[in-house]
Amino acid sequence: MPETAPTLRSHVEVSGHVLKPLAAGALYWEAEDTLLVADLHFEKGVAYAALGMLLPPYDTRSTLSRLGKLLAKVNPARVVALGDSFHRSEGADNLVADDLALLLELQTGRDWYWICGNHDPHLPASIGGTVCGTLSISGVTLRHEPSEAGSGREIVGHLHPVARISRRGTVVRRRCFVTDGNRLVMPAFGAYAGGLNVLDEAFHPFFRRHQLEAWMMGRHDVYPVLGSLLLPD
Repeated sequence: MPETAPTLRSHVEVSGHVLKPLAAGALYWEAEDTLLVADLHFEKGVAYAALGMLLPPYDTRSTLSRLGKLLAKVNPARVVALGDSFHRSEGADNLVADDLALLLELQTGRDWYWICGNHDPHLPASIGGTVCGTLSISGVTLRHEPSEAGSGREIVGHLHPVARISRRGTVVRRRCFVTDGNRLVMPAFGAYAGGLNVLDEAFHPFFRRHQLEAWMMGRHDVYPVLGSLLLPD
């Protein structure tokens, strides 16, 4: 377990709302019975293969399988995917039949929202659910990319945050949630998604640095780490 904030907590507060970060890389908003995921990047392997970079084309099924296990465990009434659910918009039109059937099955009995991202600005009706640019729940805006508004009050994806710390002489680098209590950036959920250190300058405009906190994903739990303990790459 990494060095943590003074009191180990299981919930994070964002703009006055209590949410639970999960080791699988999703965020559960119990009061709204809503599960949030970001940057699934379905069909990334296929997109890379088209460019001559051969990766095993199993990332979509792997990500769907992980998502299915999480939904079976949490069973939320609503799921919101915060953009870049597909690595390319056309990937949503070209899902193999078995993957599309599994995706539609996961939506059965619950509301499902697809927020458009920079990788998938257009999504077809064939994937089910409701497609939108942003979504507001109880005064919190859910979108793909963080806005430049200083007020924050949003939960976003896009930046694929990872945190790096030193623990007992060993450096640990993991995907993470990052927040200052006002805005939260989700980790990427996709099997092939990369990561960007939360101390990178790309994060600087969006957080109050003295209140920065990363929630690092472990095998079975998520651990809050004070911003002052984080290391650059």
